[in-house]
Formats: sequence, structure tokens, C-alpha cells
Amino acid sequence: MARDRREGLEIKVVNPPAAATNNVAVETSPATATRRRRQQQRASFAEFRPFKLWFPWLVPAIVVANIALFAISMFINNCPKNSAYCLARFLGRFAFQPMKENPLLGPSSLTLEKMGALDVSMVVHKHEVWRLFTCIWLHAGVFHVLANMLSLIFIGIRLEQEFGFVRIGLLYMISGFGGSLLSSLFNRAGISVGASGALFGLLGAMLSELLTNWTIYANKFAALLTLIFIIAINLAVGILPHVDNFAHLGGFTSGFLLGFVFLIRPQYGYFNQRNNPRGYAAPSAKSKHKPYQYVLWITSLVLLISGYTAGLVVLLRGTDLNKHCSWCHYLSCIPTSLWSCKSQNVYCESSQIGQQMNLTCITNGKTEMYKLSNDIPSRIQQLCSQLCR
Repeated sequence: MARDRREGLEIKVVNPPAAATNNVAVETSPATATRRRRQQQRASFAEFRPFKLWFPWLVPAIVVANIALFAISMFINNCPKNSAYCLARFLGRFAFQPMKENPLLGPSSLTLEKMGALDVSMVVHKHEVWRLFTCIWLHAGVFHVLANMLSLIFIGIRLEQEFGFVRIGLLYMISGFGGSLLSSLFNRAGISVGASGALFGLLGAMLSELLTNWTIYANKFAALLTLIFIIAINLAVGILPHVDNFAHLGGFTSGFLLGFVFLIRPQYGYFNQRNNPRGYAAPSAKSKHKPYQYVLWITSLVLLISGYTAGLVVLLRGTDLNKHCSWCHYLSCIPTSLWSCKSQNVYCESSQIGQQMNLTCITNGKTEMYKLSNDIPSRIQQLCSQLCR
């Protein structure tokens, strides 16, 4: 993504001639006035930076917070007491606890659920909407968190330098929420964690920022094609099994619309006229933004508000959108001869001991005790799936 800039966007602006005072006679000859204007243009150039560069501290803080939460989740996962098991997971050896669905180092599904992973049944039945936010701070494995945080550093720091921590922070959180929302509308089983939705939101915002600020870019089409290629490659990875591509799509769409709202820049002519000397009348006054920028701003804001409102209403009603869209599941996984998109059948045995239910996975022999509550019977299949991972 090429940008014609040095430490921010620098613009060479020519100072127009100062207005004549009452004590100085004004030359009326057009030829003389033109000659004087050209001499002053060659003699005086002012250099200024209309777009301030910010010190990036929020993105590094988000990276540190994600890594710290991952370390806490591993501690809660009882790694200090089960060092052999955790070491085996770290080395990729799973003789202790087979986890075919996620062969990476990381905490168990039950630990992630306790810490705020996206569990649709908890959101629908217990109205724990906060899980749509907390899940973007959790990760399922070491490679998962490292890949996301490296991507965040490369993408986020530059954006924060150009637009500041307030806009990028809001963009990150709202995009992450949008990714979680779309994921919960289609992925009804299991749990979902990761900052991928928020990261795709930053990519989407970069694309919309390029479009809405089209006039300030050098090599426009090269930058556009490069960015589209990067986005397409990342979205294509989402068609692999066990990757939540709906979170990617929801985050990207949210970020794309938010880019028109948060990352809009004034046009160059507006800065030129602001730096004219006093008394100089510009040939034509420039508005701060172009008309199409206002149209995109309003349209995107309306689409965001209406989309989030409709999505939350449908989610809290417990509606499964897969029943209304027979082909949508292909957006998250396309079956091939190399892999299957079908969930593996798991079986568990349950027994009740007082006010607790004992659940045992037949596949790996893992056992877990659950305190009986009103929603436990309806969640047995989901708990079994998590236990057998």
C-alpha cells in the first residue's frame, strides 16, 4: 500500500501574495500582477503537515493485554499442576488428551467458556451479551495468539499513527463485536474465541479509507489491488474447517462501513485556503469534505445501526439463520476430498450425584462435574462436544 508521505502526509503549499494595504498602491496591470505573483511563488514555499502523527500506544497495549489473558487462561487451565500435560500440548503431543479439532497449545474449552468465550446458548438463554466483546480477547492456542498479535502490530500501529488511539480503539472494538455477532447467528454449536474479527475490521477500514480519501493517494490502483489481494487471501483461509469465517466476514463488513465514518479526511483544497495569508481572497472556497464523503458517512452509519440492531434482535430470539439460508454454511467451510466440514459425532455418559451431574466423554475418557441448573439438560450435547475436544 503505497502512500505519498513522509512521517505523515506532507504537502508543499505556495503562499499567495499578501493583500495590499491602504498605504501601498495596487498595481492594476495584469502583466505586472502576474509577474509579481510568479516571483513570489518561486521565492516563498511553506511546508506544513495537515495530518498529525500520533504516538501509537493503544495497539501495543492491546497486544500485551491479549498475551497476558492467554497466560492467565493457561494458569486457570491448571498448567502449574499438570506441567507434563501442558508440555505435551506445547510440543504438539496429545497422548494425554487427544484434541483432534484443535491441535495447538492452548487452554481447554471449559476454561475459555469460564473466561468469557462466545457461547451462543449462554447469550440466548442467559442474555450474556457481554460475551460478544470478551471473546475477542481470548485465544485457543499459542500459534493462534501469536499470529493474531503479529498481524495486529503490522496493521494497527500504522493506522493508530495516522488516525489516533480513539478512532482505532473504537474501530477495533466495534468490528470485533460485529464479527462475534455474525458468528453467533450462524455458528450455534461450540464456542468461539479470537481477535480475528477485529483484525479483519482493520483491513476493511483500510479499504474504505482508501476509497473515501481517494484523491490523496499516489499509485491509487496499485494500492487498491494490493489491499484487495491481501484481504482475499485472508478470507480464503476461512473456508478451512474449524475456522470461524463468519467472524472474519462480520468484522470485515463492520470495519469497511466504520472506515467511512471514522477515517474520513478533509480534502487538500480545504487546507490550502486555511493557510492563506490574511486578506487574501481564494479564487473559490473549498468545503472541508467532498459531497460523496458525506453520502458515504451517512449511509454507512445507517447501515451499521440498523444491521447491529436487527442482528441482536434475531440473536436474542434464538433464531438459527442456517435454517433460512441453505448455502451460507459454505462461506465458513467448503468440503473437499482433503477435509470434511461435518462435525465429528461425540458421545458421553452422564450420571447424577446429588446436585451435580457427572459427564464422561467416551472418546477420550475425560470426566467433568457440573452443578445442576435449569439449563443443563438443554446443554448436555454442547457440554459433551466441549469435553471431547
